Amino acid sequence: MSPVPLEGAVSGSEDSGRGVVVREMRVLEGPNLYFPRPAVKVSLSLPGYQGAEQATMRDLAGRLGLRQAAPGKPRTEQRHRFLVRLVSVVLRRVATEAGNRLAVRGRTVAGLDDVVVAFPWRSRGRGEALGSTLGDVLTTLLVGGDVDTALAQAAAVVDAAERGASAAQRRPRIPVVSVTGTNGKTSTTRLLAHRGMVAGRRTGWSSTEGVFVQGEQVVAGDYSGPSGARQVLTAPGVQLGILETARGGLLLKGMGVVHNDVSVVTNVTADHLGLHGVDTVDQLAEVKAIITRVTKKEGWVVLNGDDPRVRAMATQASGRIWMFSLDPDSPALREALDAGGRGLTVLDGDLVIVRRDADPQRLVRVRDVPMTLSGLSEHNIANALAATAAGLGVGLPSASVVEGLRTFAPDLAHNPGRMNVWTVPLAGGGFGTVIVDLAHNEAGLDALLSVAEGLRPPGSRVHLGLGGVGDRTDEILFGLGEMAGRRADRVQIVHKGGYLRGRTAEDLEAQFERGLASVGMVHGGSSPTEVAGLAALVEHLAEGDVAALMCHAERPAVVQWLEEHQATPDSPRQVRRKVIASRGEHELESVLAAVAQQVGAERVAAARDLVEVTPEDPRLVFELACALDADGDASAAADRYRDALASGLREPHRFRAQIGLATCLRALGERVEATELLAELGAQRPDSATVAVLRALLGADGGDATAGVAELAEFVMTHATGTEDAAYRPVLLSHAKELRA
Repeated sequence: MSPVPLEGAVSGSEDSGRGVVVREMRVLEGPNLYFPRPAVKVSLSLPGYQGAEQATMRDLAGRLGLRQAAPGKPRTEQRHRFLVRLVSVVLRRVATEAGNRLAVRGRTVAGLDDVVVAFPWRSRGRGEALGSTLGDVLTTLLVGGDVDTALAQAAAVVDAAERGASAAQRRPRIPVVSVTGTNGKTSTTRLLAHRGMVAGRRTGWSSTEGVFVQGEQVVAGDYSGPSGARQVLTAPGVQLGILETARGGLLLKGMGVVHNDVSVVTNVTADHLGLHGVDTVDQLAEVKAIITRVTKKEGWVVLNGDDPRVRAMATQASGRIWMFSLDPDSPALREALDAGGRGLTVLDGDLVIVRRDADPQRLVRVRDVPMTLSGLSEHNIANALAATAAGLGVGLPSASVVEGLRTFAPDLAHNPGRMNVWTVPLAGGGFGTVIVDLAHNEAGLDALLSVAEGLRPPGSRVHLGLGGVGDRTDEILFGLGEMAGRRADRVQIVHKGGYLRGRTAEDLEAQFERGLASVGMVHGGSSPTEVAGLAALVEHLAEGDVAALMCHAERPAVVQWLEEHQATPDSPRQVRRKVIASRGEHELESVLAAVAQQVGAERVAAARDLVEVTPEDPRLVFELACALDADGDASAAADRYRDALASGLREPHRFRAQIGLATCLRALGERVEATELLAELGAQRPDSATVAVLRALLGADGGDATAGVAELAEFVMTHATGTEDAAYRPVLLSHAKELRA
């Protein structure tokens, strides 16, 4: 809800002459950063107190009954912490005068003048009244007013206030899972909901995309706060609730439920810093940890053991610990098991449950989980681990959890906008890959670029559509630009008009340019929209290149553009092919290795059988050429080498095919074509001994053995590494030059 306006309150710092400024009073309706129950939070700026003389503050402390007060010098951090204590005491004294015993918690925030205090409430009217008196009391005390009178007047205001509504805390009657983290919240929420439906539970979930029941959107928008939880829990017939719980809702409204059965924290990284009093990653982690402190005692707290800040949440969590980690030897897993908890990790390529004094329980192979992109996407492996622990923790059958993993794909039906991979036809011929992902911070961009690199075949390039949101700090935007410059081959800056949030597009672009320039990169252009940025990316793609678009504002329009340009979403099988191809391998690699072990006509027949099934596959055509070459049929082998090269055979096999073609041409007496081909290869691979030897042999074949010897001598002495070789290099290179002359 919106902050409660106060009579005489000043927003911002425009009235720096005032000694006390109440910046905001906010009613938190659920568990929050300060208390596991509803609370009132008051944000104050106290320049008058921060600038007051030490003796004045010591005198006031004495009048308030603060013992051993050490107010410190004006404008110091010592004074800052003294003010938190002083304001807390004043608030507590007013409550006592009004007949209430009150717990008060205070903290410093970024500015030396600024403090926050919070206290729990049961009656909304009296809670608001108590918070509203604080500014007047502090102002009175600052100018030397009588302490008892000021406290009595404030207490009278509280006594006279209407009690108002009681805290309407929502107590779930169905199993509830709360999910938070900087990245992966929505994917984990969707995967959990999918498993709930697979298990036959009527499942409702809330997220940044809206509120859904059984896969049908009930309401669109960002419902990752208490209102989303309320809509899920009041939806007819829902048997399982999955609640994405974002930082903003926790800070501005508190949690939407009193407790949960399972809580999940995916990770905590730098994002949204400088907003609502959260200035550091440690403070952000403290906010995310709220959901772990209201988990039922018999419930499960699912934590990322690979993130130190998340791992540390185990010390104050209210439920049992279920730790997950990509490292099966992680100390975090051992700690959880020693404390009576469980673990989930990857062992020999399988997702496994680990328990103390028991062998690992294998669930499913990572490569059979589509959202991991055949094991390429590490962050989605982590999300799968988190969702698996949460699903089991909330009581879903193991078979349903595994089936959910096998059937949840990174596509428009299951996980729109998160690592959606497309194949797009190119104007110049061939195909490229497009990845559309939300990636809105450094961790998200790192994950996106890792996937792009893992889908790029050898020799291809990564093109990045770099964008961001205006409410990120300059440092975060600079970091995005720096990362983009280090890892992408070409960068197109892509603006998101509706997400400038106080910045200009020019300022946002300048921050990216600074980051790019720090690593020697200049962007290839900028686009006013995500759709225009995608078009610019695809325009520059060559066969096999990968375009990665950070898509935040225009996902439906981006999808429409792709469909209009005949792009098709990749199936899990197609993604796997691309992952294998990026390693310079083939999905039939083991079969091809077995074929290569055969000899003569058997090898040729086996290779020919493979080509007949998939004649357009250049790698299979290359393997047939090798078989024909090994069987002594140079003419047929040469034709097949040419076919493979013309079909777009990629490295490392392309170079091998060119060498094979050159040897066949030499055997067939086609010296001119062989010489031209080897000259081209020599320019591309000047350090290739194979090229040097073949060129020498061709020279000898033509009766010019002297030139061949000269070329070999030059190659050997240029690449020789022995200590004695270096001493003789100049004279031997000179002899080789004389032979050429």
